[in-house]
Amino acid sequence: MGILSTGRARRAWFTSQRTASYNGGSVIGGSESFMGMRALMTWRLLVFSACLAVLGVVLCAVPRVALAEGKDDLQVEITKKGLGKEVVITQGAKEWFMLIEVTPENTVVVRQEKDQDKYLVDESETHDRPLVPAEVDAAIADYINSVKARAKK
Repeated sequence: MGILSTGRARRAWFTSQRTASYNGGSVIGGSESFMGMRALMTWRLLVFSACLAVLGVVLCAVPRVALAEGKDDLQVEITKKGLGKEVVITQGAKEWFMLIEVTPENTVVVRQEKDQDKYLVDESETHDRPLVPAEVDAAIADYINSVKARAKK
């Protein structure tokens, strides 16, 4: 045995202790048959393949959804006009327009909504005092938010 031996017989690590039968052979000390292990591995492979297939379908569908949403995104352009501002919002053939023109005596607000070449909304209002820049910014932001809310419908 050897100097460090405890007197017990060592079991071989790399030897297979299966019976000669392929149908019902079992590992000594194990409870699963070879066919049972094969069925389990086949089942795991099937589940793994199904998960990969579902993941592939989902990943292929996501860019198409993102591209479809990209066509419907609103394009917002804000430009400063003197003391006021102008905003043009477009989505495909639809266009929303708002102009706030501020003079020392009054403020004029013009709103238009157009689909193709047809005007759906064309209105203006006049305020008897000039709006301060914070009020102009708030009015532009409110208009953009209202267009976004209506465009989602």
